[in-house]
Amino acid sequence: MKVIPLGDRLLIKPIKEEEKTEGGIVLPDSAKEKPMKAEVIAVGEGEDIKDLDLKVGDKVIYSKYSGTEIKIDDEEHIIIDAEDILAKIEE
Repeated sequence: MKVIPLGDRLLIKPIKEEEKTEGGIVLPDSAKEKPMKAEVIAVGEGEDIKDLDLKVGDKVIYSKYSGTEIKIDDEEHIIIDAEDILAKIEE
């Protein structure tokens, strides 16, 4: 399935965080924080998106609890508004 975000929206895929503590304790899903880092999968064509200068493959930090979660090929993705993108991660 191909999802194309409309307007000032992006399709992002959350980056999974480590599931163990430094001491080796495995954390259950209920104890984990929602990840706030993601990879951009698709970009809409709105004006706000163009101002952010984001492209597929970029890594971003987004607002906690923002966007709409969807599953694509059994993987979690989020459709999010451009205004909920807080920063671009440079590596």
